Amino acid sequence: MNKNNNSLKLEVLDCTIRDGGYLNNWHFDVKMVKELYRKISRSGVDTIELGFKNKPDRDDVGQWYSASEDLIDEVTNGASGALISLMVDYGKADTDNIPMSDKSLVSMYRVASHRDTALEAIALCEDLKAKGYITSIQLMGIGGYTQADFDAVVGPLKKSSIDYVYFADSYGSLLPQDIDKYIDVLKYTGKRIGFHAHNSLQLAFANTLEAMNSGINIVDATVFGMGRGAGNLALETLIAYLEKTLGHKKYNTVPVLDLIDRYFANLRNEIKWGYDLPYMLSGILEVHPNYAKDLVDHHEYNVDDMVKILENVKDQKPVGFEKEVIDKVINRGFVSSAKKLEDEDHDVGEFDTLKKEYSVKYKGRHEGKDFLILANGPSLKEHKKEIDEFIKRYDPVIMGANYLGGLFKPHYHAFSNKKRFSSYVDQTDSSSELLVSSSFDEDFIREYTGRDFERIVHLNRVSGAFGIKDNIIASNCRTVSILLIAVAIIMGAKRIFIAGMDGYKNKENFLANNVHFYKEAEEAESFEMQMKKHNWNEELLNGINSFLMKKNKEGLHIITPTSHKHFYNSVYNWIK
Repeated sequence: MNKNNNSLKLEVLDCTIRDGGYLNNWHFDVKMVKELYRKISRSGVDTIELGFKNKPDRDDVGQWYSASEDLIDEVTNGASGALISLMVDYGKADTDNIPMSDKSLVSMYRVASHRDTALEAIALCEDLKAKGYITSIQLMGIGGYTQADFDAVVGPLKKSSIDYVYFADSYGSLLPQDIDKYIDVLKYTGKRIGFHAHNSLQLAFANTLEAMNSGINIVDATVFGMGRGAGNLALETLIAYLEKTLGHKKYNTVPVLDLIDRYFANLRNEIKWGYDLPYMLSGILEVHPNYAKDLVDHHEYNVDDMVKILENVKDQKPVGFEKEVIDKVINRGFVSSAKKLEDEDHDVGEFDTLKKEYSVKYKGRHEGKDFLILANGPSLKEHKKEIDEFIKRYDPVIMGANYLGGLFKPHYHAFSNKKRFSSYVDQTDSSSELLVSSSFDEDFIREYTGRDFERIVHLNRVSGAFGIKDNIIASNCRTVSILLIAVAIIMGAKRIFIAGMDGYKNKENFLANNVHFYKEAEEAESFEMQMKKHNWNEELLNGINSFLMKKNKEGLHIITPTSHKHFYNSVYNWIK
Protein backbone atom coordinates (compact mmCIF):
# COMPACT_ATOMS: atom_id res chain seq x y z
CA MET A 1 0.00 0.00 0.00
CA ASN A 2 1.13 3.56 -0.60
CA LYS A 3 -0.53 6.94 -0.40
CA ASN A 4 -1.61 6.80 -4.04
CA ASN A 5 -2.28 3.10 -4.36
CA ASN A 6 -5.87 2.33 -5.35
CA SER A 7 -5.33 -1.28 -6.44
CA LEU A 8 -7.69 -3.92 -5.20
CA LYS A 9 -5.07 -6.37 -3.91
CA LEU A 10 -5.32 -7.75 -0.38
CA GLU A 11 -3.38 -5.73 2.17
CA VAL A 12 -2.11 -6.90 5.55
CA LEU A 13 -1.71 -4.61 8.55
CA ASP A 14 0.30 -5.69 11.59
CA CYS A 15 -0.93 -4.10 14.86
CA THR A 16 1.21 -6.01 17.37
CA ILE A 17 2.54 -2.94 19.18
CA ARG A 18 -0.78 -1.15 19.27
CA ASP A 19 -3.09 -4.06 20.18
CA GLY A 20 -0.52 -6.06 22.12
CA GLY A 21 0.12 -2.97 24.20
CA TYR A 22 -3.10 -3.58 26.14
CA LEU A 23 -1.24 -6.42 27.87
CA ASN A 24 1.82 -4.48 29.04
CA ASN A 25 0.47 -0.92 28.97
CA TRP A 26 2.54 -0.20 25.84
CA HIS A 27 5.88 -0.70 27.57
CA PHE A 28 7.75 -2.21 24.61
CA ASP A 29 11.51 -1.93 24.36
CA VAL A 30 12.56 0.37 21.50
CA LYS A 31 15.25 -2.09 20.35
CA MET A 32 12.64 -4.83 20.04
CA VAL A 33 10.26 -2.56 18.12
CA LYS A 34 13.08 -1.62 15.71
CA GLU A 35 13.67 -5.31 15.10
CA LEU A 36 9.96 -5.92 14.69
CA TYR A 37 9.64 -3.14 12.13
CA ARG A 38 12.50 -4.49 10.03
CA LYS A 39 11.51 -8.12 10.13
CA ILE A 40 7.79 -7.65 9.59
CA SER A 41 8.57 -5.38 6.65
CA ARG A 42 10.42 -8.32 5.10
CA SER A 43 7.46 -10.66 5.66
CA GLY A 44 5.30 -8.96 3.03
CA VAL A 45 3.12 -6.95 5.43
CA ASP A 46 1.98 -3.65 3.92
CA THR A 47 1.46 -1.51 7.01
CA ILE A 48 2.70 -1.66 10.60
CA GLU A 49 0.76 0.08 13.35
CA LEU A 50 3.25 1.32 15.94
CA GLY A 51 0.87 2.18 18.75
CA PHE A 52 -1.60 4.93 19.57
CA LYS A 53 -1.54 8.67 19.22
CA ASN A 54 -3.71 9.24 22.28
CA LYS A 55 -3.34 12.02 24.80
CA PRO A 56 -0.73 11.14 27.44
CA ASP A 57 -3.43 11.15 30.10
CA ARG A 58 -2.30 8.12 32.13
CA ASP A 59 0.75 7.63 34.34
CA ASP A 60 0.94 3.88 33.86
CA VAL A 61 1.41 3.77 30.09
CA GLY A 62 4.53 3.50 27.99
CA GLN A 63 5.58 5.69 25.09
CA TRP A 64 3.73 3.63 22.46
CA TYR A 65 0.41 4.83 23.90
CA SER A 66 1.16 8.31 22.56
CA ALA A 67 3.87 7.67 20.00
CA SER A 68 5.86 10.81 19.14
CA GLU A 69 7.38 11.72 15.78
CA ASP A 70 10.84 11.37 17.33
CA LEU A 71 10.01 7.85 18.52
CA ILE A 72 8.80 6.84 15.06
CA ASP A 73 11.95 8.32 13.55
CA GLU A 74 14.13 6.37 16.01
CA VAL A 75 12.45 3.09 15.11
CA THR A 76 12.59 3.55 11.34
CA ASN A 77 15.84 5.50 10.98
CA GLY A 78 18.03 3.94 8.33
CA ALA A 79 15.47 1.31 7.38
CA SER A 80 13.05 1.18 4.50
CA GLY A 81 9.99 -0.90 5.01
CA ALA A 82 6.26 -1.08 5.48
CA LEU A 83 4.15 2.03 5.79
CA ILE A 84 3.42 3.24 9.31
CA SER A 85 0.04 3.61 10.94
CA LEU A 86 -1.06 4.95 14.30
CA MET A 87 -4.47 4.63 15.92
CA VAL A 88 -6.43 7.10 17.99
CA ASP A 89 -9.33 6.29 20.29
CA TYR A 90 -12.15 8.71 19.61
CA GLY A 91 -12.27 11.08 22.56
CA LYS A 92 -8.61 10.53 23.42
CA ALA A 93 -6.94 11.76 20.24
CA ASP A 94 -3.82 13.90 20.60
CA THR A 95 -4.61 15.79 17.39
CA ASP A 96 -2.76 18.96 18.44
CA ASN A 97 0.48 17.03 18.12
CA ILE A 98 -0.30 15.52 14.71
CA PRO A 99 1.57 17.49 12.03
CA MET A 100 0.75 17.74 8.37
CA SER A 101 1.51 14.45 6.65
CA ASP A 102 4.48 15.83 4.68
CA LYS A 103 6.17 16.49 8.03
CA SER A 104 5.59 12.98 9.37
CA LEU A 105 6.74 9.43 8.73
CA VAL A 106 3.21 8.24 9.53
CA SER A 107 1.09 7.40 6.49
CA MET A 108 -2.20 6.29 8.02
CA TYR A 109 -4.34 7.16 11.01
CA ARG A 110 -7.09 4.83 12.15
CA VAL A 111 -9.83 6.16 14.41
CA ALA A 112 -11.44 3.62 16.75
CA SER A 113 -15.02 4.26 17.77
CA HIS A 114 -17.97 2.57 19.42
CA ARG A 115 -21.35 2.84 17.78
CA ASP A 116 -22.47 5.77 19.95
CA THR A 117 -19.64 8.02 18.71
CA ALA A 118 -19.29 6.82 15.10
CA LEU A 119 -20.52 10.07 13.51
CA GLU A 120 -18.10 12.15 15.58
CA ALA A 121 -15.31 9.73 14.65
CA ILE A 122 -16.06 10.27 10.95
CA ALA A 123 -15.57 14.01 11.48
CA LEU A 124 -12.22 13.32 13.17
CA CYS A 125 -11.17 11.19 10.19
CA GLU A 126 -12.00 14.11 7.91
CA ASP A 127 -9.77 16.39 9.99
CA LEU A 128 -6.90 13.93 9.64
CA LYS A 129 -7.61 13.52 5.92
CA ALA A 130 -7.29 17.28 5.56
CA LYS A 131 -3.78 16.97 6.98
CA GLY A 132 -2.89 14.61 4.14
CA TYR A 133 -3.15 11.21 5.84
CA ILE A 134 -4.75 8.00 4.69
CA THR A 135 -7.65 7.55 7.10
CA SER A 136 -9.64 4.62 8.41
CA ILE A 137 -12.50 4.31 10.85
CA GLN A 138 -12.56 1.26 13.11
CA LEU A 139 -16.17 0.31 13.92
CA MET A 140 -15.67 -1.58 17.16
CA GLY A 141 -18.07 -4.16 18.57
CA ILE A 142 -19.70 -4.71 15.20
CA GLY A 143 -21.77 -7.60 16.57
CA GLY A 144 -23.68 -5.10 18.71
CA TYR A 145 -24.75 -2.91 15.79
CA THR A 146 -28.46 -2.82 15.03
CA GLN A 147 -29.94 -2.01 11.63
CA ALA A 148 -30.67 1.47 12.96
CA ASP A 149 -27.00 1.88 13.87
CA PHE A 150 -25.94 0.92 10.33
CA ASP A 151 -28.57 3.19 8.79
CA ALA A 152 -27.17 6.08 10.81
CA VAL A 153 -23.56 5.56 9.80
CA VAL A 154 -23.50 4.19 6.22
CA GLY A 155 -24.71 7.39 4.53
CA PRO A 156 -22.20 9.69 6.26
CA LEU A 157 -19.42 7.21 5.52
CA LYS A 158 -20.36 7.15 1.83
CA LYS A 159 -20.23 10.97 1.66
CA SER A 160 -16.92 11.15 3.54
CA SER A 161 -13.41 11.13 2.11
CA ILE A 162 -12.33 8.29 4.43
CA ASP A 163 -10.20 5.65 2.70
CA TYR A 164 -10.98 2.54 4.77
CA VAL A 165 -13.95 1.35 6.80
CA TYR A 166 -13.01 -1.41 9.22
CA PHE A 167 -15.35 -3.62 11.17
CA ALA A 168 -13.89 -5.18 14.30
CA ASP A 169 -15.04 -8.40 15.90
CA SER A 170 -14.15 -6.85 19.26
CA TYR A 171 -15.73 -9.59 21.35
CA GLY A 172 -14.61 -12.48 19.15
CA SER A 173 -18.24 -13.50 18.77
CA LEU A 174 -18.61 -13.66 14.98
CA LEU A 175 -18.93 -16.89 13.02
CA PRO A 176 -17.75 -17.34 9.43
CA GLN A 177 -21.34 -17.16 8.16
CA ASP A 178 -21.68 -13.72 9.77
CA ILE A 179 -18.87 -12.09 7.80
CA ASP A 180 -20.62 -11.63 4.45
CA LYS A 181 -23.49 -9.58 5.84
CA TYR A 182 -21.16 -6.98 7.36
CA ILE A 183 -19.09 -6.72 4.21
CA ASP A 184 -22.25 -6.37 2.13
CA VAL A 185 -23.57 -3.58 4.37
CA LEU A 186 -20.29 -1.67 4.37
CA LYS A 187 -19.77 -2.00 0.62
CA TYR A 188 -22.54 0.61 0.24
CA THR A 189 -20.06 3.14 1.61
CA GLY A 190 -17.91 2.77 -1.54
CA LYS A 191 -14.82 2.54 0.66
CA ARG A 192 -12.16 -0.12 0.95
CA ILE A 193 -13.27 -2.56 3.67
CA GLY A 194 -11.10 -3.87 6.49
CA PHE A 195 -11.55 -6.63 9.07
CA HIS A 196 -10.05 -7.02 12.55
CA ALA A 197 -10.57 -10.48 14.06
CA HIS A 198 -10.37 -11.67 17.68
CA ASN A 199 -9.85 -15.27 18.66
CA SER A 200 -12.30 -15.83 21.53
CA LEU A 201 -13.88 -18.77 19.70
CA GLN A 202 -10.65 -19.77 17.90
CA LEU A 203 -12.26 -18.50 14.71
CA ALA A 204 -10.02 -15.52 13.94
CA PHE A 205 -8.31 -17.34 11.05
CA ALA A 206 -11.52 -18.93 9.74
CA ASN A 207 -13.32 -15.58 9.84
CA THR A 208 -10.44 -13.85 8.11
CA LEU A 209 -10.36 -16.46 5.34
CA GLU A 210 -14.10 -15.96 4.88
CA ALA A 211 -13.55 -12.20 4.68
CA MET A 212 -10.81 -12.72 2.09
CA ASN A 213 -13.09 -14.95 0.03
CA SER A 214 -15.77 -12.25 0.23
CA GLY A 215 -13.47 -9.61 -1.26
CA ILE A 216 -12.17 -7.84 1.84
CA ASN A 217 -9.44 -5.30 1.05
CA ILE A 218 -7.32 -5.25 4.21
CA VAL A 219 -6.99 -7.49 7.30
CA ASP A 220 -5.26 -7.10 10.67
CA ALA A 221 -3.00 -9.55 12.51
CA THR A 222 -0.44 -9.60 15.33
CA VAL A 223 2.72 -11.58 15.97
CA PHE A 224 1.89 -14.77 17.90
CA GLY A 225 -1.69 -13.50 18.10
CA MET A 226 -0.71 -11.05 20.85
CA GLY A 227 -3.69 -9.12 22.16
CA ARG A 228 -6.23 -8.77 24.92
CA GLY A 229 -8.16 -11.77 26.10
CA ALA A 230 -7.97 -14.62 23.64
CA GLY A 231 -5.79 -12.54 21.34
CA ASN A 232 -5.96 -11.77 17.63
CA LEU A 233 -5.35 -13.44 14.32
CA ALA A 234 -1.77 -14.74 14.41
CA LEU A 235 0.30 -12.95 11.76
CA GLU A 236 2.55 -15.96 11.19
CA THR A 237 -0.49 -18.13 10.39
CA LEU A 238 -1.83 -15.63 7.88
CA ILE A 239 1.56 -15.07 6.21
CA ALA A 240 2.20 -18.82 5.98
CA TYR A 241 -1.16 -19.28 4.31
CA LEU A 242 -0.53 -16.47 1.83
CA GLU A 243 2.99 -17.70 1.17
CA LYS A 244 1.73 -21.15 0.26
CA THR A 245 -1.27 -20.06 -1.77
CA LEU A 246 0.65 -17.36 -3.69
CA GLY A 247 3.70 -19.52 -4.32
CA HIS A 248 6.36 -17.32 -2.61
CA LYS A 249 5.52 -14.33 -4.82
CA LYS A 250 5.47 -11.84 -1.96
CA TYR A 251 5.22 -13.33 1.50
CA ASN A 252 7.89 -14.74 3.82
CA THR A 253 7.04 -16.40 7.16
CA VAL A 254 10.60 -16.81 8.46
CA PRO A 255 11.13 -13.24 9.76
CA VAL A 256 7.94 -13.46 11.84
CA LEU A 257 8.93 -16.86 13.24
CA ASP A 258 12.30 -15.41 14.18
CA LEU A 259 10.57 -12.63 16.14
CA ILE A 260 8.54 -15.23 18.01
CA ASP A 261 11.66 -17.24 18.84
CA ARG A 262 13.67 -14.22 20.00
CA TYR A 263 11.02 -12.16 21.78
CA PHE A 264 7.39 -13.25 21.78
CA ALA A 265 7.62 -16.81 23.12
CA ASN A 266 9.22 -15.47 26.30
CA LEU A 267 6.86 -12.50 26.34
CA ARG A 268 3.82 -14.78 26.31
CA ASN A 269 5.25 -16.67 29.28
CA GLU A 270 5.50 -13.37 31.15
CA ILE A 271 2.25 -11.80 29.92
CA LYS A 272 -0.45 -14.36 29.34
CA TRP A 273 -2.72 -14.15 26.33
CA GLY A 274 -4.52 -16.59 24.10
CA TYR A 275 -7.63 -18.74 23.90
CA ASP A 276 -9.13 -19.99 27.15
CA LEU A 277 -12.51 -20.82 28.63
CA PRO A 278 -13.64 -17.44 30.05
CA TYR A 279 -12.79 -15.59 26.85
CA MET A 280 -14.58 -18.25 24.86
CA LEU A 281 -17.63 -17.43 26.98
CA SER A 282 -17.29 -13.73 26.20
CA GLY A 283 -17.30 -14.66 22.51
CA ILE A 284 -20.31 -16.92 22.79
CA LEU A 285 -22.28 -14.39 24.82
CA GLU A 286 -21.14 -11.40 22.74
CA VAL A 287 -19.78 -9.22 25.52
CA HIS A 288 -16.52 -7.33 25.89
CA PRO A 289 -13.68 -9.69 26.99
CA ASN A 290 -12.91 -7.45 29.98
CA TYR A 291 -16.17 -8.62 31.57
CA ALA A 292 -14.85 -12.19 31.47
CA LYS A 293 -11.48 -11.02 32.77
CA ASP A 294 -13.14 -9.25 35.69
CA LEU A 295 -14.90 -12.48 36.68
CA VAL A 296 -11.67 -14.48 36.34
CA ASP A 297 -9.83 -11.98 38.55
CA HIS A 298 -12.33 -12.60 41.37
CA HIS A 299 -11.46 -16.35 41.41
CA GLU A 300 -14.92 -17.11 42.75
CA TYR A 301 -17.14 -18.16 39.90
CA ASN A 302 -17.57 -21.44 38.09
CA VAL A 303 -18.70 -21.64 34.48
CA ASP A 304 -22.40 -21.69 35.33
CA ASP A 305 -21.99 -18.53 37.42
CA MET A 306 -20.04 -16.78 34.68
CA VAL A 307 -22.64 -17.65 32.05
CA LYS A 308 -25.44 -16.22 34.21
CA ILE A 309 -23.52 -13.04 34.96
CA LEU A 310 -22.45 -12.48 31.35
CA GLU A 311 -25.97 -13.13 30.08
CA ASN A 312 -27.22 -10.37 32.33
CA VAL A 313 -24.38 -8.08 31.30
CA LYS A 314 -25.41 -8.63 27.69
CA ASP A 315 -29.02 -7.72 28.57
CA GLN A 316 -27.79 -4.28 29.68
CA LYS A 317 -26.44 -3.64 26.14
CA PRO A 318 -23.34 -1.77 27.37
CA VAL A 319 -21.11 0.07 24.90
CA GLY A 320 -17.65 -1.42 25.31
CA PHE A 321 -16.55 -2.29 28.85
CA GLU A 322 -18.33 -0.48 31.66
CA LYS A 323 -17.13 -1.65 35.07
CA GLU A 324 -20.23 -0.42 36.85
CA VAL A 325 -22.39 -2.76 34.73
CA ILE A 326 -20.77 -5.96 35.97
CA ASP A 327 -20.42 -4.60 39.50
CA LYS A 328 -24.16 -3.98 39.57
CA VAL A 329 -24.92 -7.48 38.31
CA ILE A 330 -22.65 -9.07 40.92
CA ASN A 331 -23.67 -6.80 43.78
CA ARG A 332 -27.33 -7.57 43.27
CA GLY A 333 -26.68 -11.26 43.87
CA PHE A 334 -27.27 -12.31 40.30
CA VAL A 335 -25.16 -15.44 40.34
CA SER A 336 -27.95 -17.73 41.45
CA SER A 337 -31.05 -15.64 40.90
CA ALA A 338 -33.28 -15.55 37.84
CA LYS A 339 -34.72 -12.18 38.88
CA LYS A 340 -34.23 -9.08 36.79
CA LEU A 341 -32.06 -6.18 37.85
CA GLU A 342 -34.97 -3.80 37.93
CA ASP A 343 -36.44 -5.64 40.95
CA GLU A 344 -35.91 -2.99 43.62
CA ASP A 345 -37.35 -5.25 46.35
CA HIS A 346 -34.63 -7.83 45.74
CA ASP A 347 -33.52 -8.15 49.39
CA VAL A 348 -37.03 -8.44 50.82
CA GLY A 349 -38.01 -10.95 48.18
CA GLU A 350 -34.91 -13.05 48.69
CA PHE A 351 -35.35 -13.05 52.50
CA ASP A 352 -38.92 -14.31 52.08
CA THR A 353 -37.86 -16.94 49.55
CA LEU A 354 -35.06 -18.25 51.78
CA LYS A 355 -37.36 -18.36 54.83
CA LYS A 356 -39.83 -20.50 52.90
CA GLU A 357 -37.18 -22.76 51.37
CA TYR A 358 -34.82 -23.37 54.29
CA SER A 359 -35.14 -23.96 58.00
CA VAL A 360 -32.07 -22.85 59.98
CA LYS A 361 -31.70 -25.80 62.34
CA TYR A 362 -28.37 -24.74 63.87
CA LYS A 363 -29.86 -21.75 65.74
CA GLY A 364 -28.48 -21.87 69.33
CA ARG A 365 -26.91 -25.30 68.78
CA HIS A 366 -23.74 -24.46 70.74
CA GLU A 367 -24.97 -21.73 73.05
CA GLY A 368 -22.22 -20.35 75.29
CA LYS A 369 -19.38 -22.25 73.61
CA ASP A 370 -16.13 -20.80 72.27
CA PHE A 371 -15.65 -21.08 68.51
CA LEU A 372 -12.45 -21.33 66.47
CA ILE A 373 -12.67 -20.60 62.76
CA LEU A 374 -9.84 -21.87 60.56
CA ALA A 375 -9.13 -19.84 57.43
CA ASN A 376 -6.38 -20.77 54.96
CA GLY A 377 -3.61 -18.17 55.29
CA PRO A 378 0.02 -19.31 55.61
CA SER A 379 -0.07 -18.65 59.37
CA LEU A 380 -2.42 -21.63 59.79
CA LYS A 381 0.41 -24.00 58.98
CA GLU A 382 3.16 -21.89 60.52
CA HIS A 383 1.40 -21.80 63.90
CA LYS A 384 -0.15 -25.27 63.91
CA LYS A 385 1.57 -26.22 67.16
CA GLU A 386 0.23 -23.15 68.96
CA ILE A 387 -3.25 -23.62 67.49
CA ASP A 388 -3.28 -27.24 68.66
CA GLU A 389 -2.37 -26.04 72.16
CA PHE A 390 -5.17 -23.46 72.01
CA ILE A 391 -7.68 -26.15 70.98
CA LYS A 392 -6.53 -28.43 73.81
CA ARG A 393 -6.92 -25.65 76.36
CA TYR A 394 -10.27 -24.11 75.31
CA ASP A 395 -12.08 -27.00 73.59
CA PRO A 396 -13.78 -24.74 71.03
CA VAL A 397 -16.26 -25.67 68.34
CA ILE A 398 -13.97 -25.79 65.30
CA MET A 399 -15.16 -24.61 61.90
CA GLY A 400 -12.92 -25.08 58.86
CA ALA A 401 -13.05 -23.40 55.47
CA ASN A 402 -12.12 -24.85 52.07
CA TYR A 403 -8.87 -26.85 52.11
CA LEU A 404 -7.20 -27.72 55.44
CA GLY A 405 -4.70 -30.26 54.10
CA GLY A 406 -5.30 -32.68 56.96
CA LEU A 407 -3.81 -30.21 59.45
CA PHE A 408 -6.98 -30.14 61.57
CA LYS A 409 -10.23 -32.07 61.91
CA PRO A 410 -12.95 -29.45 62.36
CA HIS A 411 -16.41 -30.14 63.71
CA TYR A 412 -17.80 -28.28 60.70
CA HIS A 413 -16.28 -27.90 57.23
CA ALA A 414 -17.78 -25.19 55.03
CA PHE A 415 -17.84 -24.03 51.41
CA SER A 416 -19.39 -20.99 49.76
CA ASN A 417 -17.29 -20.95 46.57
CA LYS A 418 -18.28 -23.47 43.90
CA LYS A 419 -14.78 -23.87 42.51
CA ARG A 420 -13.35 -24.69 45.91
CA PHE A 421 -16.24 -27.00 46.71
CA SER A 422 -15.69 -29.03 43.56
CA SER A 423 -11.93 -29.11 44.17
CA TYR A 424 -11.83 -29.96 47.88
CA VAL A 425 -15.09 -31.43 49.15
CA ASP A 426 -13.78 -34.97 48.71
CA GLN A 427 -10.80 -34.10 50.93
CA THR A 428 -12.82 -33.06 53.97
CA ASP A 429 -12.65 -35.31 57.03
CA SER A 430 -15.53 -37.78 57.21
CA SER A 431 -16.15 -36.85 60.85
CA SER A 432 -16.75 -33.19 59.99
CA GLU A 433 -20.28 -31.97 59.37
CA LEU A 434 -20.53 -30.43 55.92
CA LEU A 435 -21.88 -26.87 55.59
CA VAL A 436 -22.62 -25.47 52.12
CA SER A 437 -23.92 -22.17 50.83
CA SER A 438 -27.64 -21.86 50.17
CA SER A 439 -26.64 -20.50 46.74
CA PHE A 440 -25.50 -24.00 45.64
CA ASP A 441 -28.03 -25.94 43.60
CA GLU A 442 -28.83 -29.43 44.88
CA ASP A 443 -27.78 -30.96 41.57
CA PHE A 444 -24.43 -29.20 41.72
CA ILE A 445 -23.77 -30.48 45.25
CA ARG A 446 -24.72 -34.05 44.35
CA GLU A 447 -22.39 -33.95 41.37
CA TYR A 448 -19.45 -33.87 43.79
CA THR A 449 -20.59 -35.55 47.00
CA GLY A 450 -23.15 -37.95 48.38
CA ARG A 451 -22.57 -36.85 51.97
CA ASP A 452 -25.17 -35.33 54.23
CA PHE A 453 -24.90 -31.57 54.47
CA GLU A 454 -26.49 -28.56 56.09
CA ARG A 455 -27.20 -25.21 54.46
CA ILE A 456 -25.63 -21.91 55.46
CA VAL A 457 -28.63 -19.72 54.71
CA HIS A 458 -27.66 -16.28 53.42
CA LEU A 459 -28.59 -13.70 50.83
CA ASN A 460 -26.54 -14.08 47.70
CA ARG A 461 -26.01 -10.37 47.11
CA VAL A 462 -22.57 -8.96 47.77
CA SER A 463 -22.93 -6.40 50.54
CA GLY A 464 -20.53 -4.61 52.83
CA ALA A 465 -23.25 -4.22 55.46
CA PHE A 466 -23.39 -7.08 57.98
CA GLY A 467 -26.66 -8.22 59.43
CA ILE A 468 -28.66 -11.25 60.54
CA LYS A 469 -32.44 -11.36 60.11
CA ASP A 470 -34.54 -14.36 61.11
CA ASN A 471 -31.26 -16.35 61.27
CA ILE A 472 -30.56 -15.51 57.64
CA ILE A 473 -27.22 -13.80 56.95
CA ALA A 474 -27.64 -10.59 54.95
CA SER A 475 -24.67 -11.09 52.62
CA ASN A 476 -22.75 -13.84 50.87
CA CYS A 477 -19.66 -12.32 52.59
CA ARG A 478 -17.56 -13.44 49.59
CA THR A 479 -15.04 -15.11 51.99
CA VAL A 480 -16.31 -18.32 53.56
CA SER A 481 -14.34 -17.88 56.79
CA ILE A 482 -16.16 -14.58 57.39
CA LEU A 483 -19.47 -16.25 56.56
CA LEU A 484 -18.62 -18.81 59.25
CA ILE A 485 -18.29 -16.03 61.83
CA ALA A 486 -21.95 -15.23 61.17
CA VAL A 487 -22.85 -18.93 61.50
CA ALA A 488 -21.01 -19.07 64.83
CA ILE A 489 -23.03 -16.09 66.07
CA ILE A 490 -26.30 -17.82 65.12
CA MET A 491 -25.11 -21.03 66.80
CA GLY A 492 -24.71 -19.08 70.05
CA ALA A 493 -20.97 -18.45 70.27
CA LYS A 494 -19.67 -17.00 73.52
CA ARG A 495 -16.34 -15.94 71.98
CA ILE A 496 -15.12 -16.18 68.40
CA PHE A 497 -11.47 -16.88 67.62
CA ILE A 498 -10.02 -17.00 64.12
CA ALA A 499 -6.76 -18.53 62.87
CA GLY A 500 -5.28 -18.25 59.39
CA MET A 501 -7.09 -15.05 58.43
CA ASP A 502 -3.86 -13.34 57.39
CA GLY A 503 -5.47 -10.68 55.22
CA TYR A 504 -4.36 -9.69 51.74
CA LYS A 505 -2.40 -6.54 52.65
CA ASN A 506 0.87 -8.40 52.86
CA LYS A 507 3.22 -7.53 50.02
CA GLU A 508 5.69 -10.28 50.90
CA ASN A 509 3.03 -12.96 50.78
CA PHE A 510 1.70 -11.53 47.51
CA LEU A 511 5.13 -11.56 45.86
CA ALA A 512 5.69 -15.13 47.02
CA ASN A 513 2.16 -16.10 45.93
CA ASN A 514 1.41 -17.22 49.50
CA VAL A 515 -2.23 -16.26 49.69
CA HIS A 516 -2.90 -19.64 51.34
CA PHE A 517 -0.69 -22.02 53.28
CA TYR A 518 -0.98 -24.25 50.24
CA LYS A 519 -0.31 -23.35 46.61
CA GLU A 520 -3.40 -22.76 44.53
CA ALA A 521 -2.92 -21.65 40.94
CA GLU A 522 -6.29 -19.91 40.91
CA GLU A 523 -4.99 -17.43 43.46
CA ALA A 524 -2.45 -15.91 41.04
CA GLU A 525 -4.28 -12.60 40.97
CA SER A 526 -3.25 -8.98 40.94
CA PHE A 527 -2.22 -7.11 44.06
CA GLU A 528 -4.99 -4.62 43.24
CA MET A 529 -7.58 -7.40 43.38
CA GLN A 530 -6.13 -8.62 46.67
CA MET A 531 -6.47 -5.12 48.08
CA LYS A 532 -10.13 -5.03 47.06
CA LYS A 533 -10.74 -8.33 48.82
CA HIS A 534 -8.86 -7.18 51.89
CA ASN A 535 -10.82 -3.94 52.15
CA TRP A 536 -14.08 -5.81 51.60
CA ASN A 537 -13.26 -8.26 54.39
CA GLU A 538 -12.14 -5.45 56.68
CA GLU A 539 -15.49 -3.72 56.24
CA LEU A 540 -17.37 -6.92 57.07
CA LEU A 541 -15.15 -7.64 60.09
CA ASN A 542 -15.85 -4.16 61.42
CA GLY A 543 -19.56 -4.68 60.86
CA ILE A 544 -19.53 -8.02 62.67
CA ASN A 545 -17.51 -6.56 65.54
CA SER A 546 -20.03 -3.74 65.96
CA PHE A 547 -22.86 -6.28 65.82
CA LEU A 548 -21.26 -8.29 68.65
CA MET A 549 -20.55 -5.21 70.77
CA LYS A 550 -24.17 -4.09 70.56
CA LYS A 551 -25.13 -7.47 72.01
CA ASN A 552 -22.58 -7.10 74.84
CA LYS A 553 -20.36 -9.82 73.37
CA GLU A 554 -16.60 -9.81 73.08
CA GLY A 555 -15.16 -8.60 69.82
CA LEU A 556 -13.44 -10.87 67.32
CA HIS A 557 -10.02 -12.36 68.11
CA ILE A 558 -7.71 -13.20 65.18
CA ILE A 559 -5.04 -15.20 66.98
CA THR A 560 -2.47 -15.65 64.20
CA PRO A 561 -0.50 -12.83 62.50
CA THR A 562 -2.78 -10.76 60.27
CA SER A 563 -2.92 -7.50 58.39
CA HIS A 564 -6.36 -6.98 59.96
CA LYS A 565 -4.43 -5.45 62.87
CA HIS A 566 -7.47 -4.13 64.72
CA PHE A 567 -8.56 -7.69 65.50
CA TYR A 568 -5.18 -9.30 66.20
CA ASN A 569 -4.86 -10.91 69.62
CA SER A 570 -1.90 -13.30 69.46
CA VAL A 571 -2.39 -16.97 70.26
CA TYR A 572 0.53 -16.60 72.68
CA ASN A 573 -1.69 -14.38 74.83
CA TRP A 574 -4.06 -17.32 75.20
CA ILE A 575 -1.68 -20.22 75.79
CA LYS A 576 0.92 -18.54 78.01
